[in-house]
Amino acid sequence: MSHESHRHEAGLDALDSRTLKGKRGLQRLANATRYSLDGLRAAWTHEDAFRQEALAAAVMIPVALILPVTVIEKVLLVGVVVLVLIVELLNTGIEAAVDRDSFEINPLGKRAKDFGSAAVMLALLLAGGTWIAILATRFL
Repeated sequence: MSHESHRHEAGLDALDSRTLKGKRGLQRLANATRYSLDGLRAAWTHEDAFRQEALAAAVMIPVALILPVTVIEKVLLVGVVVLVLIVELLNTGIEAAVDRDSFEINPLGKRAKDFGSAAVMLALLLAGGTWIAILATRFL
């Protein structure tokens, strides 16, 4: 039996994620980069909250870099903004996974979505508090 017919018999095809497992080296890096960019594009296209946070980041990150603060303070200002984007992406992933098969409100699905939402809220509070603390310490 040929490798291709075995793959077909096993139910593996180009759309089966198992065909992508085990890639190494530059191919793995290229695939990972493509998947990451696909995720960012999908978040931008389908998620209002991500778009809003990304636009805020597009303003806040350059501002953080030009502020007359220490390197550590710049890292903190940029880091908390990037953290909000990361947490929003994870929350979006949770929502997509929960909604994949049904939009029915399931108590466990609701709990998972609420956890993701709470994580975004905490990331936003951390970002806001960090910006306030650094700016207040430096400029007030």
